[in-house]
This record gives sequence, C-alpha cells and structure tokens, in this order.
Amino acid sequence: MTVKANPTSSSVEDYVKTIYGYTEWQDKPINSSQLAARLGVANSSVSEMVRKLKDSGLVDHQPYGSIRLTEKGLALALSMVRRHRLLETYLAQELGYRWDQVHDEAETLEHAVSDTFIERLSAKLGHPVRDPHGDPIPGPDGRIELPSAHRLAELDSGHRGQIIRISDENPSLLRYLDDERIELDAAVEVVGRRPFGGALVVRFGAGEASRELDVSDEVGSALWVSDTAVHQGCALR
Repeated sequence: MTVKANPTSSSVEDYVKTIYGYTEWQDKPINSSQLAARLGVANSSVSEMVRKLKDSGLVDHQPYGSIRLTEKGLALALSMVRRHRLLETYLAQELGYRWDQVHDEAETLEHAVSDTFIERLSAKLGHPVRDPHGDPIPGPDGRIELPSAHRLAELDSGHRGQIIRISDENPSLLRYLDDERIELDAAVEVVGRRPFGGALVVRFGAGEASRELDVSDEVGSALWVSDTAVHQGCALR
C-alpha cells in the first residue's frame, strides 16, 4: 500500500522522511534540535510543525522529548524514501548524474511525480533494491530490508568485509571518495590505526590490485561495511 500526503504538503513529507532517515541506521530517536539542524530551519518552526504532525497522527511527541513516527507516519516516510531513492537511481543510471549530484535533484522531483510514475520508473529500472549510495529502496508495500552493517570507523583491526553503504550527507566527501576510487562493493580490511589516535589504516580491494589508505574518522564514519556479499543493484556515480 502506498501512502501519500496531499501534494501541497511537501513540508510534511520532508519532515517525516527526515525523521525516518535519522533513525534508519541507528536506534536513537531524533529530537527537535537535531531535526531543525537537519532541515536547516529554526527550532520554533520545528516545534510548530511537530505539533501539526502529532495532530495528524504522524508522530508521537511529548514536550522536550524525542520524536517518533507512528505507524501512519512511518508508512508515509517509507513512501517518500521509495520515491527519493528510485529517482536518485534513475538520475544516476539513465541520465548520467554523478552520485554527489542526485540527492538535491531527487529532493525536488519526489514531491512532483505521481505514484503511477514511480511504479513505472521502478519497472523500467528493473525494480532495483538499493540506490547509488547503497541505501535500500522500500518496496511498494512499504517493506524495507536493512543489511547488517557497521561503520568502518568502529571496526577492529583484522575485520574484513565489503562496503555496502556510503552516506550521501556530504557531496564533497563523495567527490573525494571518487578521486580515491572508493566505491560500493569494494573489499576492505582494517589493518590498524596510526599511533597516538591517528588515522585508521585500511586496505581496499583484493589481490595485486589492493592498496592501503589512511582513513580519517569522518570518512570512516561515512562508509558502512558488511561481512557478507551484498545484493546487486545500482552502483553508478
């Protein structure tokens, strides 16, 4: 079942999608200050909108407490996430956008297209299961499967796996990863850490093509690694 807000309620869609995005890869709920920072708006604006979301049955919230999506709010959020990630995939796969360019374009388009367009777009793309950054794409019924993964920065020496997700929060970081040829599905091994709190040393690739790089905490926190082989999907940039 696809749940969609009134087409004029793009701000509502943005709010529930942002609340979901904050908690997708962690259990910690979001609060008003964090929501305001993510959306780039004033705390007073968030407080007013959260009241509206609560009145509409989209969130649970107590004064000064965390903000949690209700079942209705989660359904709307996953519908918007599906739209956004399918559009990102289309922009990268069919229109040649780089992976650091697709987010802002998809943010605009996701409010304008119909449900019919989204389902036809999914069919044209072969029903992909992840977007260009490795984030899973919810199904039309709202189901989503998150792979087991950990931030590279949190892994111990000797850990081996594959990069299955790369955070898209910082376009400049994505361009840096492009320059360093670090991409989805790359094999990684944590070699160790430089002395006195230095950079994490990571081996990327396998065999003769492998190479070691010093990875900062910011980069290591943007790369998510799994122990198991990942599903196939869009890995274009």
